[in-house]
Amino acid sequence: MGVLVVNTAQCMCSMGTAPSSLIVLPESMAMGQSNPIATIMDNKPMVNIMPFAMCMSMSNPQVASATAAALGVLTPMPCTPVTTAPWTPGCPTVMIKGKPALNNSSTVMCNWGGMISITNPGSTTIAVP
Repeated sequence: MGVLVVNTAQCMCSMGTAPSSLIVLPESMAMGQSNPIATIMDNKPMVNIMPFAMCMSMSNPQVASATAAALGVLTPMPCTPVTTAPWTPGCPTVMIKGKPALNNSSTVMCNWGGMISITNPGSTTIAVP
């Protein structure tokens, strides 16, 4: 059983250097433990997914450029998440305004190569399949 993800859930990117909070806008009006419930479409960079401090992915042009300037020494640069696909797999049996709810086993890929996962869903008592 998974756990439902709500506003202020903690996320981590495999290419980031620090965790970040997931921001869920209250547009769905579905609440869980006094916070808006997340869906798989809460994947917008800088709206839902905030930066993870510094990015270490060589797929990120800023990191590649800074690393080249440092003669090949990996040089992390500020994170700017780029997510275009929804979170997967979500919870297709629990729908919020026609969108599958987000559970703590879901992930989303950043275009720079990092995998973003939920480390703390923000909810502890709402179990979903």
